[in-house]
Amino acid sequence: MSIEAAPLHEDVARAPAGGEAFWLTASDGVRIRVALWGHAEASKGTILLFPGRTEYIEKYGVTAAGFVERGYAVAVIDWRGQGIAERLLDDRMLGHVSAFKDYQFDVAAMLGLVRDKGLPEPLFLVAHSMGGCIGLRALIEGLPVNAAVFTAPMWDISLPPGKRNLGWVASTIAHQFGFGSILSPGTVSQTYVLANPFDDNMLTRDLEMWELMKSQVSTYPDLSLGGPSLTWLNEALRECRALKAHPTPNVPCICYLGTNERIVDTATVHDRMSRWPNGSLEMIEGGEHEILMEGTELRNRIFGEVDAFFAASAVEAKAG
Repeated sequence: MSIEAAPLHEDVARAPAGGEAFWLTASDGVRIRVALWGHAEASKGTILLFPGRTEYIEKYGVTAAGFVERGYAVAVIDWRGQGIAERLLDDRMLGHVSAFKDYQFDVAAMLGLVRDKGLPEPLFLVAHSMGGCIGLRALIEGLPVNAAVFTAPMWDISLPPGKRNLGWVASTIAHQFGFGSILSPGTVSQTYVLANPFDDNMLTRDLEMWELMKSQVSTYPDLSLGGPSLTWLNEALRECRALKAHPTPNVPCICYLGTNERIVDTATVHDRMSRWPNGSLEMIEGGEHEILMEGTELRNRIFGEVDAFFAASAVEAKAG
């Protein structure tokens, strides 16, 4: 696997000092970016952080800082088609992937870097939204982590029945007949935080974090991404349907979900977590989609809970 130094926009990340970013080439030839923080001093293991759709490494600088302060190394990825990883269409604002299974090539490349750089074990997973969909598939396929934490996982997309049916039909026809690179109906080509006001936004109740996200994509426009292509929509719906048929992986798990979640389908999350024997669902009262980007008090509470959960899972793994 080819590894080269890559840019890391630390001036907007609010991340720990000493971060490094790398270009990696996945096994199918697509170039992605992965950043590492805290690997020199970590004592508790390494967190693999899987962002959601439209997201980028720098957005998780604050999250990385919270975990590095607690003794973990953190690896964060720019998935293919977003951040400054290789975009898959000429229109770089259009979110696109040829097949959802291709994200597993990115997971493998990320894991290869973590091992190549000798990051400490055990490994843990923190996965948000689309990253939760990719992460669940990775767990099913044997991702070697001791425990997993999901925030608002995209185990299905929140769509009214009429729009869901339209989405299935339109995206399937477009995908089959070569028009899959068209923007999905009802979405826009501008990134969410620039296209919408803070009031009643679906991401966070915290104005400071909202302004940070705006400043990141305003300062570095190449990080931003708009709505998904019809092929992305079709592949996402198919992957969510396929995952529902899989048994729950035998991995300890906490899932955080806001009571005001409006982006992912909450019924699917409740159903999966009700069948996760060594898992728990933690509801965040009033929380929006970006649980890890709410206010400082809530973030610190969650960092502490996740730290205790990961530490306990490491002890249990050693005892077993």
